[in-house]
Amino acid sequence: MKIKPFRGVRPPKQYVLQVNSRPYDVLNSEEARKEAEGNEKSLYHIIKPEINFEPGTDEHDPKVYQSAREHFDLFKKNGWLVQDAKECYYVYAQTMGERTQYGLVVAANFEDYMAGRIKKHELTRRDKEEDRMKHVRVNNANIEPVFFAYKHVDELDQIIAKYTAKTPEYDFVAQIDGFGHKFWVIDDDKDIQRITELVGQIPAMYIADGHHRSAAAALVGNERKQQNPNHTGNEEYNYFLAVCFPDNQLNIIDYNRVVKDLNGLTEEQFLKALEEDFTVEKKGADIYKPDRLHNFSLYLGGNWYSLTAKAGRYNDQDPIGVLDVTISSNLILDKILGIKDLRSDKRIDFVGGIRGLGELKRRVDSGEMKVALALYPVTMQQIIDIADTGNIMPPKTTWFEPKLRSGLVIHELD
Repeated sequence: MKIKPFRGVRPPKQYVLQVNSRPYDVLNSEEARKEAEGNEKSLYHIIKPEINFEPGTDEHDPKVYQSAREHFDLFKKNGWLVQDAKECYYVYAQTMGERTQYGLVVAANFEDYMAGRIKKHELTRRDKEEDRMKHVRVNNANIEPVFFAYKHVDELDQIIAKYTAKTPEYDFVAQIDGFGHKFWVIDDDKDIQRITELVGQIPAMYIADGHHRSAAAALVGNERKQQNPNHTGNEEYNYFLAVCFPDNQLNIIDYNRVVKDLNGLTEEQFLKALEEDFTVEKKGADIYKPDRLHNFSLYLGGNWYSLTAKAGRYNDQDPIGVLDVTISSNLILDKILGIKDLRSDKRIDFVGGIRGLGELKRRVDSGEMKVALALYPVTMQQIIDIADTGNIMPPKTTWFEPKLRSGLVIHELD
């Protein structure tokens, strides 16, 4: 993997609480408007620039993208964002409950994405890629990072630990979710050189979160390459902003399903139909959480059930077939409930596990939904296996938490 240090553009310590934000794609325009209210330093003015206009303004209007650039320039002019004097790497730590994960912030090379060394496990949509490409072009910068995973390297862990033993540059808890965020600067030339060498020996990075941002950054880098007759491959536009976490520190949360009806079946008929492919155990009114792969939790009619897929009903040798999301889609959602397309069927909705299984119960008890299905989380190894074999995850499979905060550091393309 080819990476380089970069001169980060970032907020002085006294402004970081006002500048930093959630990623652009986890909230809508109205929520961003509300979070940024009364705060001229909020990064939402750059990453959700439609909030700079009247509600209802089309977020894809050229003047909206232009407003992002105007605000980016304003932030730099006012000293709310300042560029570091030298090229550095950075460490970004996130704490959720008792668990902390330590990411290395780098400039990743777009050629690695094009060549498949930066591996994806999701399909991207062209319209979303184009939106992010416009945002990168107009700002001439990667304002928000992508989230990579890599197979951990002990010596990298040791270098990172040397810096995290020091006082962090930033240290705050995000009010909206209570997650902790810390940030350090790696500015020692020997450490910088060694990090570049060590990452250079890693055969692949895996996109955990930010498939559209990765695609857009690579496409813009490739565009700039085509436009430059004197292209050398060393220009800053060959690189984009990424935070790379070792695979053994990451936590993937379950991504669960709620369905509006039983496809014409009674509750008894539905439970009977499940018995063909699953061992079904009634657990009662107390919430039941799946405790292993191929075990599912079902909530129906005020009761929780444990479903365990029977042997021979799935293919352990197939990286897609072995996934619980595939087993549940094939044997429950499609076979019994008649839901063929998870992306388009209006009878199904998806609930991130961060909301807890109580949210599934609430949506069924309210009458909005008829049945809920909770899945055991996908493992990082399963994601690596799928990416390595060139496969694509089924929709709504992975939920990474915590999300990266935006605005801690920005990468400019010149």
